[in-house]
Amino acid sequence: MERHDLLYRLYDEFDAETLREHQSFVDLFPPVDSRVALEHWEEASEELDRLKREIRESLPGGATYAEIAAHADREAAFTALDLHARYDRAVNALVLDVDETLRSAGGTDNEIPRETLHVLTELHDAGIPIVICTGQTLENVKGFMIQGLGNELVHSGRFSIVYEAGNGVFTPGHGSRTKRLLYDDLDESVRGTFDAVRSRALPDAPENVRRGCHLQGNEFNVTLKPNFETGGADAEAVIDDGLVHLIDLLGEVVVDRVADGLDADGVDPGDRGAAWARAHYAAADPEIREVIEAADVDDPAETGAVPEPVASLFDRIDVGYYRADAAEISSLELDKVAGVEAALDVLDVRDPFLMVMGDSKSDLRVMEWVAERGMGVSAAPEHATADVLSHVLDRDELVFARGQSAAMLRTVYVLNLLARLE
Repeated sequence: MERHDLLYRLYDEFDAETLREHQSFVDLFPPVDSRVALEHWEEASEELDRLKREIRESLPGGATYAEIAAHADREAAFTALDLHARYDRAVNALVLDVDETLRSAGGTDNEIPRETLHVLTELHDAGIPIVICTGQTLENVKGFMIQGLGNELVHSGRFSIVYEAGNGVFTPGHGSRTKRLLYDDLDESVRGTFDAVRSRALPDAPENVRRGCHLQGNEFNVTLKPNFETGGADAEAVIDDGLVHLIDLLGEVVVDRVADGLDADGVDPGDRGAAWARAHYAAADPEIREVIEAADVDDPAETGAVPEPVASLFDRIDVGYYRADAAEISSLELDKVAGVEAALDVLDVRDPFLMVMGDSKSDLRVMEWVAERGMGVSAAPEHATADVLSHVLDRDELVFARGQSAAMLRTVYVLNLLARLE
C-alpha cells in the first residue's frame, strides 16, 4: 500500500487528534507534587499506549505511523510526505533563527514556547544537530538556550551557535574548535573601520540617539538598540535617527581611512563622506532610502559620484535596518552563510540536507545558498519580510503562523520518520 494511502487511513480511521492531545499532555506535563495530578498523567499515558497499539496492530509499519499521528496533524503529515516525494532525503541538521522565528514577541511573550523546546529536544535526541543562527550576542543566546534546552543538550557536541549573524561560531565540546572568531580573518581595513565606528557611535551621536539608544554588546558588529519598547513609536523614531547617524559616521570613517587614495577636487573629502555613504546605502536598500529621505538630510550625493576607493570599502560593509528594533553595521564577508558553513564543518555534517527557518534578509542569504546547492528546504513565519516569504512560497510553501514554529519542526520530525520506512 502506498504511503499516501496509509496516511489517509491513519487520519480517517483512527482518532489521531485525541492521540496527539494525549502525547502533548504526557510530554509537556509540568512537574507537580500532587498525587491526583500524577494519577491523571498515568491515565493519559495508558490511553496513549492503547491508541498507539491500535495503529501498530492495524497498519503496515504501524509503529512509525503511530509516532506520526502522535506528533503531527493531517496537514503537517501530508506536507512532510510531499517533501519526501520531492527530495527523497531526511533532514540531517537544523539551522534556526531565534527572534520572530523560534520565538515571537507578538504571541509568546518573547519566550521560546515549551512545545517548540520539546520538539527541538526530540529532534536532537533523534541525532539531528541544531545550529542556532542569530544576530544576537553569544552570551545572550547561550544563556537562554541553556535555560530552555538544558546544559547537557547545549554541551552535547551536536549543538552550535552562529552569533552576531556570522561573526563567530560556538560549538561546545569540540576542544580548540569550540569557539571560532571568524572576524579575526578580516583584513585591517575592515576591522579598523569597525573599531573606529564603535568608539564614536554613541559619543558622536545626536543627543536623542545618545540618550535613546545603547550599543548591543557585540564582539564585532556595531548595533544600536532602542532604550524603548521594541516595535513602538519611540523606538522607531530613535532607530531611524540612529540609522542615519551610523551611515554618516561610517562614511566619515571610511573616507578618513582611504583619504590618501582620493583625488583632490577642491572639496575636502571628509566633508563628503556622509553624503557618499547615504547615496551608497540608499541605492542598496529601499527601506534605508526611505529613512534617509524622511530625515531630509542636506547635500545628497549621486551613487556614481562615490569615489572608487570609498565605494570599494562600502561594498565590504553592510548596513542593516530593522524598523523600531535596531540599526547595525556588519561585514558582508561574514554573514550567516559563512557562520553556518563553519558550524557544519565543526559538527562534521557531511552531505547536508538542512531545514532553514528564519524571517529576515540575513536568513534569506542562507535560504538562497541552500536552494542553489540543493542542500535542503526553508521555512518562514507568516510575518517574515516580503523577500523571505516570496522565496519560501516559490520553493515549498513552508509558512507557519506567528509563534507556531513547533508546527514546522513537527513536519521535519515526520519527514524523517517517513524517510526511515522501507
